[in-house]
Formats: sequence, C-alpha cells, structure tokens
Amino acid sequence: MTAVTSMPPIILLVEPQLVENIGMTARAMMNTGLKELRLVNPRDPWPLGEVHQKRMEAASSGADEILKNAKIFATLEEAIADVNYIYATTARAHDMAHRVMTPKAAIPDMIERAAAGSKVAVMFGRERTGLINDYIVMANAMITIPLNPEHTSLNLAQSVLLVGYEWFQAQDRTPANVLRTGSSIPATREDYLNFFKRLEKALDEAGFFVAEEMRPTMIRNLHNTLQRAEMTEQEIRTWHGVLSALVGIPKARQMKKDKDD
Repeated sequence: MTAVTSMPPIILLVEPQLVENIGMTARAMMNTGLKELRLVNPRDPWPLGEVHQKRMEAASSGADEILKNAKIFATLEEAIADVNYIYATTARAHDMAHRVMTPKAAIPDMIERAAAGSKVAVMFGRERTGLINDYIVMANAMITIPLNPEHTSLNLAQSVLLVGYEWFQAQDRTPANVLRTGSSIPATREDYLNFFKRLEKALDEAGFFVAEEMRPTMIRNLHNTLQRAEMTEQEIRTWHGVLSALVGIPKARQMKKDKDD
C-alpha cells in the first residue's frame, strides 16, 4: 500500500444532532485517512459536557485526534470562507440546476483540484432532514450515493465512510488479490509434477483407472485440481506425507497378515 498524497477533503457536518454520530464520523474519517472535521452549529453546546464528551469519544473508537482538532462554526458561511470548492451530499432531487455526481465520479475531480492546490470540502446535512436548499446553493456540485431506490436512508457516519472510502481507494495501491504463504514459498511446477507422478503411480497400483479410455480426462482433471490449489512448498511436502501414509497402510496390513500366517 502506498501513502495517500493529495490533501484530503474537509468534512463539514452541518447542524449535527447526535454526539454519537459525530464520534462515528471521526472514526470513519480515521479509517479512510481524512483529517479535518468542521462542525456547523451542532445541537449540543461546545465544548461538550463530560457525559456527552464520553459518549462521543466512545463512538469514535479511538479517533480522538480528529475530535480534538475539530473546528466549530456558528454559520456555514464562516465554515466555508477559506474553501475553494464544495461538494454537497444529498439523496434527494432538489428543484434547481446543479451538477450531480456519484462518489466514484466526484473523487477524481476532488483529487485533481486538491493536487492543484485548491482546498475542497464535502458537506453533510443533519441526520433527519439532510441539507436544506439554502445550504445546497453554496456548493459547487452535489454528490448522490447510488443505493437501493426503495431505501436510500444512511446514517451520517455511513455517508462519510462511503465518500471517504472512494477517496482513499482512488489513491491506494494495495494489490487486489494476494496469496499469502506465511514462512513458506509457492511451490514450483517441478514440485507439482513430482507429487503428481507419485499420485498417479499410487492410483495405478490401487486400480483407480478402471476405464482406460477415461484415463486422459481423469488425469487432466486431477492436474487442474492440484494447480488451482496454489500450494506452497510446505503444503506439497505435507501431501507427500499423506500419500506415503496412505500407500503404506495396505503394505503394513499385508506385512501383518504374512507375519500372522
């Protein structure tokens, strides 16, 4: 994984009502590498009382630094005064001309603007009603998260997490598919072939290939099965041991029978 290099967008919570949602938002931000949280006219007076503070910190699950550095503003105008470009999140169609983007489309645009030196922010409305039109018009573009049209309601922190996840993933270079082999290393083709030769010989001796005309197909199927396993050298050695034990069982029985006779 490579480090995210573009300046993260500012997260704006406009009139948040529950301290737990603020805490969970901070947690979502920490998960996705977002750093700056701004609160506009939160319902509970700031700084919070001890009880509310503890509830918020518990919900943040360790994202205390984001909460500690959160900035509080009385109005949205004050909160966005130094911002160059604003995205407003909404699930509703507002009766106004506006650019509407999905998070996947908005993030490249966001990264490009941030890389050019612009300060960008993503705005989220209060839990029950979302952003009102008077706040929407202050944004340059809208973000709508595609969801089941029969149920588009999201928790505030869920919305932040989905946008933050797209932003982080757009710059992340974690391999999409990795085979972890622990202290061993992947088996070579020679390792596979040596084991398969032993297996084929043992199956021959056990009379497994009854129908000779089916033998090529059965061998190919066995080969394919082993190749798909993507075994390590240690696993191949283990299967050699399994095969040795299985082959040794009838031999041991025959030796015991000969001895008894």
